[in-house]
Amino acid sequence: MGLLDGKTQLNYYQGNDLGNYQFTSLDDIISQFQIAYVGEGKIIPKIKRADIAFHAQRALQELSFDTFKSVKAQEIVLPPSLSMILPHDYVNYTKVSWVDSAGIKHPLYKTNSTSNPFSIKQLENKEYDFSSEATNFLTNYDFTSTSGVGDSQSGDASWKTTNTFNPSQDSIFVSNDKLTFKHGSRSRNSGTIVTANIYSAWQRINLAGVDSLEFSATATVADEAVGVKGKGDIRIGVTSLKPGSSNVPGVEFHATIQNPEAVTSSGVDNCRLNDDDIFTLTTTSGLPSFVDFDSITQETKTLDLDLTSIQEDVNGDKFAYVIIISTVKNFTTISNGDANQSTNTIDNVTVIGDSLLPNLSQNLESTAWANYKSTTPSENNNDDYEDDTYWPMRGNRYGLDPQHAQANGSFYIDNRLGKINFSSNISGKTVILDYISDSLGTDAEMQVHKFAEEAMYKCIAYAILSTRVGIPDNVIMRLRRDKIAETRKAKIRLSNIKIEEITQTLRGMSKHIKH
Repeated sequence: MGLLDGKTQLNYYQGNDLGNYQFTSLDDIISQFQIAYVGEGKIIPKIKRADIAFHAQRALQELSFDTFKSVKAQEIVLPPSLSMILPHDYVNYTKVSWVDSAGIKHPLYKTNSTSNPFSIKQLENKEYDFSSEATNFLTNYDFTSTSGVGDSQSGDASWKTTNTFNPSQDSIFVSNDKLTFKHGSRSRNSGTIVTANIYSAWQRINLAGVDSLEFSATATVADEAVGVKGKGDIRIGVTSLKPGSSNVPGVEFHATIQNPEAVTSSGVDNCRLNDDDIFTLTTTSGLPSFVDFDSITQETKTLDLDLTSIQEDVNGDKFAYVIIISTVKNFTTISNGDANQSTNTIDNVTVIGDSLLPNLSQNLESTAWANYKSTTPSENNNDDYEDDTYWPMRGNRYGLDPQHAQANGSFYIDNRLGKINFSSNISGKTVILDYISDSLGTDAEMQVHKFAEEAMYKCIAYAILSTRVGIPDNVIMRLRRDKIAETRKAKIRLSNIKIEEITQTLRGMSKHIKH
């Protein structure tokens, strides 16, 4: 049975499998190894195919490093960042160069005089900075999503809201990316008092590890109408109480009580929305943890919170609630319709916290890398290379370091971030990276040149038997010698030495050089 059975010359020359006859797939190597080496009366009586596959892949890796022609190449136009990402199957590089307009490679030298270390963030006093980046704890903080606001405690909405309204024209909704509260008024206490209801929206946040919070919001409140109503009012703050409807002091706040004139019953605090003590967290100076908007304003206030009142749960979390409370003060006229309704809005509610990280944090880039990429290499200052760095000896040319005796540029490998960093004079040029792979990148790459097929068999056999118990030492040593011999033979074959090419090279070396 021939190896080309079922494949015509037409299929080959019009296909995409050009030149691959010289290779054997790793799967075929494993199958042929089983036929030749595994079975009754053979050197390996019994073994799983998975074990053969493991040793075959290891043999392919080892042979790829110094026997196979496993060098690959990638070409990019170097971006302004002066960095090239290492290929996904990169093991080591063999050559880095840039290409000129004639297609000629100009080799770059590797510099060992710089690097890109982990740059530790420090405070102004140069102590290590363990604080985290400021992040907004809130979801849908800018109210761009109308579905991010829901009624009461039901559903998956990020902001829960009051869901009963009196008068019926009152409402809470999102309009023009703002959380909007509409307030009318009603009579209370047998018509002796006229007030607007209090409505709220809230969201749960996790304050584990947080030291301080900064509140920021933009609120617009209703204007005052003389003889009809006072100015609108919006509060935003933090509490450890949970939203609920029961009279449990120190546990819940009344999300359903809307009457600003509600009083305590039987000496039990209702935790009304208009009470300051609903904001259970306090600052280190003892002030309530809320910001009050009673005019058209934008205010930023930093609060150092005392979080001792929040108990950690079993997971170490500290949950609290951000509450937005809206009302209108001093209504004197009953307003059931739109004529005297008041509108309060709030937008861009941010709650930013600073917390301590368990590990060191780093700057975006190190000083060494920033200075390296921003400096024009000194070898390019002039054609004579006479500068303060390389020629302090009055222009004399002795003592020149060969690695600096060129103007092509330099690079270094940043293994920590998986990149190659280049000097600034390479920006915008076409860069070629020649590198070594282990031939295990993809299934298509796992193939063996036919010159090294026998070396693969010997490597697999030696690896299997040398890891088994009870195999005589002389057998293992014989297999080791066979492996070394076949590997050497494969290396000679794959070196592709041609007599005519060697002869031509020797002819060039025999030229007489005139002085």
